[in-house]
Amino acid sequence: MKNIKVVTFGELMLRLRSPEHYRLFQTSILESTFSGSEANVAVSLSLLGLDSCFVTSVPTNAVGEAAVQEVAKYGVNTSQVIKMDGRLGIYFVETGANQRPSLVVYDRAESCIAKASLTCYNWKSIFLGAHWFHVSGITPAISPLAANASLQAVQEAKKQGLTVSIDLNYRKKLWNYGKKAQEIMREIVKYADVLIANEEDIQKSLGITVDGTSAVESGKLDLESYKALISEVKGQFSNLSIVAVTLRESKSADKNGWSACLSGKTGFYVSKHYNIEDIVDRVGTGDSFTAGLIYGLTEFDSEETALNFAVAASCLKHSISGDFNLSRKSEILSLMQGNSSGRIGR
Repeated sequence: MKNIKVVTFGELMLRLRSPEHYRLFQTSILESTFSGSEANVAVSLSLLGLDSCFVTSVPTNAVGEAAVQEVAKYGVNTSQVIKMDGRLGIYFVETGANQRPSLVVYDRAESCIAKASLTCYNWKSIFLGAHWFHVSGITPAISPLAANASLQAVQEAKKQGLTVSIDLNYRKKLWNYGKKAQEIMREIVKYADVLIANEEDIQKSLGITVDGTSAVESGKLDLESYKALISEVKGQFSNLSIVAVTLRESKSADKNGWSACLSGKTGFYVSKHYNIEDIVDRVGTGDSFTAGLIYGLTEFDSEETALNFAVAASCLKHSISGDFNLSRKSEILSLMQGNSSGRIGR
């Protein structure tokens, strides 16, 4: 295994979920854990064996300490976490069933990362010894300060020669501080080498649309349209060497088709397709794809192999409760090789 250090930057949150398929507050119980897009990526990479470092801001109280400890217990370096007065963001999750979609409700206004000043992050020091930097489009959506911190981070990462990846992760409920996603994200993406997104992310965050890319709503895929979409993205952002687009066919809240395509340095690839039924937890599946792709691109010689590793990793995450992908590398490789029966391993 190569000695690769990956730094991720984003918000760490308290997640509260109604049990099983109950609606929020239908019962008196809410299951608690901690999560966040870039934290999910850092945990996955650490479990896969890479050196991962997570940067965020949390409150100096018991909740903030517990959140950091939850990430650190999976081997993630949390030495660069900023502790300050303030609050931890919260989000509520209601798991959908059949034709009722899952629901996410945010309570993250004025969280620590939204209020942290730009001087809190010494990116030059943070990136010492690092090879890769990752941030998602969620972080710039939190606040103007978080957006500026994200921009400074990608600029310094490129200055130091790191590979930069961005998962667009468009969240319409977050872009409410007066700036449109396209205004911010198009500037940040100029510093990226690897871009990860779905068709809606690209449309909303970059303003790029191609007819026929409506997998989420229609449950049908037109691969030629996705190929054209990626070509347009690369045409507008010549700095991007790799663009990966996840392809989800949403048949119901419980049943999805799952695959991805990638345009890289060596060609255009389409992954193996998985029919996923009885989804346990869809939250965090995109982050597990991102982590799998980062790992695959650093560990495998083939971009196609890296893509299939990412899709298999994400496929397995659909079966795991919580945001973190706790799949083992051996399990991911086994699924890649066609072992999808779910039989007990003895």
